Amino acid sequence: MPATENEKVSYRTELRARRAAEVFHTFEWLIIAFVLVLFFRTFILEPYRIPTGSMADTLKGDHFRLRCLQCGYKYDFGFLPELYALAHNSNPKNALASAYSRCPSCGFYQQTSGTMPVVNGDRILVLKYIYQFIEPKRWDVIVFKNPLEPSTNYIKRLVALPGEIIEIIDGDIYINERIVRKPPKVQNELWMPVYDNDYQPVRPNQTEFNGHAWQQPFKNDANSNWTIQKNTSTIFRLDSPPNQIHTLVYDTSTGNNFRATYAYSDTIRYDYLPFCSDLKLSFYIESPKQIGSIGIALTKYRTLYKASVDFDGRMVIAKISDNEEKILTRKPVKQLIANKPVQVSFTIVDHQLILQFADEKLTYDLGRSPEDAGDRYTNIQPQAKIFGSGKMALSHVAVYRDVHYTNAQLPRNHKPSRATEGQPLELLENEFFVLGDNSPDSQDGRLWSQPGIGNNGQFYRRGIVPREYLVGKALFVYWPGGFRAFHNSRFAVIPDVSQVRFIYGGSNKDR
Repeated sequence: MPATENEKVSYRTELRARRAAEVFHTFEWLIIAFVLVLFFRTFILEPYRIPTGSMADTLKGDHFRLRCLQCGYKYDFGFLPELYALAHNSNPKNALASAYSRCPSCGFYQQTSGTMPVVNGDRILVLKYIYQFIEPKRWDVIVFKNPLEPSTNYIKRLVALPGEIIEIIDGDIYINERIVRKPPKVQNELWMPVYDNDYQPVRPNQTEFNGHAWQQPFKNDANSNWTIQKNTSTIFRLDSPPNQIHTLVYDTSTGNNFRATYAYSDTIRYDYLPFCSDLKLSFYIESPKQIGSIGIALTKYRTLYKASVDFDGRMVIAKISDNEEKILTRKPVKQLIANKPVQVSFTIVDHQLILQFADEKLTYDLGRSPEDAGDRYTNIQPQAKIFGSGKMALSHVAVYRDVHYTNAQLPRNHKPSRATEGQPLELLENEFFVLGDNSPDSQDGRLWSQPGIGNNGQFYRRGIVPREYLVGKALFVYWPGGFRAFHNSRFAVIPDVSQVRFIYGGSNKDR
């Protein structure tokens, strides 16, 4: 039966009312969502962009993304707008010529030909107000109000807490005259390359490799017979009787040395920077006969430490002093070399010796006091060696150094800064101390020359971050420096997903 005109009118009226209700509910949900986002951003998580390179390579500001023209090693170089007559913290639309840089692996100094875009700084999520409920932990990466300019937020690494006495000695952090150690995940983030043997120059005869033609920095010691062939130069091979030790020495006169340099920063300071003696050497080993031994030797000041694995089933860490070898610690090996490569590494870091063989670990504690590692000869190069006997092949050989917090801003100022050796700083109640991981280029608590500005004419002591200026904890890199869809695109809309990561911080455990 056909609908009457009144029924049609009633239906259209009901339909309009229903649509109006749907629109109203849509706006209602949008308002609720906006309020939730605003609440979430204001009180829980807020995004921040890293503007500068003071925390590189942990967090990067605007930078150039480079690849060594010789060996292909990827690294980043900080963009300083002042060098291009641009405003501070500006990111240009046009591509620019990158500055002079050095490959952190092969040592090649390069001026990239042509121009390239400036990559945006990392974008991170900060967990706000967390320190209203829990105490900050040492090694947290924190956002705080800059005491000298409270309207500006800074991001640094928290290294000292209220009531502590902090002193930076030879690049390490000492609290109350005892060295403090980084949690494993933080430490893994802070290792920096000195040399990676997987990256070999394609034109080694050029003279820009630290001022000379490139040479393999690992060289045979006297009467040593490791084989390094040109066509398989990334592999070190040995075939010797099991009772004859053969040694490879890392030569700092040809390869990168152990100064606390940063590929991210200007090369002009390289010769002024201190030596870093906290090192790591690692590789993979294959040994078909499983007869003989493999080992790594590193020096700390003038003391040589040897870590070795005998294929008959023993891990040993020893100390060489006055030409005498003293075994510091040992243990049996449960897992010997199987029919696949096994990773071996030896580390000297924060007054600990750590030998890693596959899943097995042997550790020796040198002690927490500054003198426990011996007299500090900080003006001499450390040494790194590989030694072994039997038949074997080594691959993925690499040398790393630890982060090294500098005493002074070099080369302009050679005087120790605040909280450095001979200038300890005692923190009072509700005072914190922060440092940038890119220490030579970080304006942090060591260098702040003026008292902090507080409310109502109040001032804070030089060099400290007051508790009330803590904003939150850096949690996650959600948008690393991205790629532009086109060469002249204004925005980098394609994120580098390989660099999406958590930002590791402190732990309640004191290692």
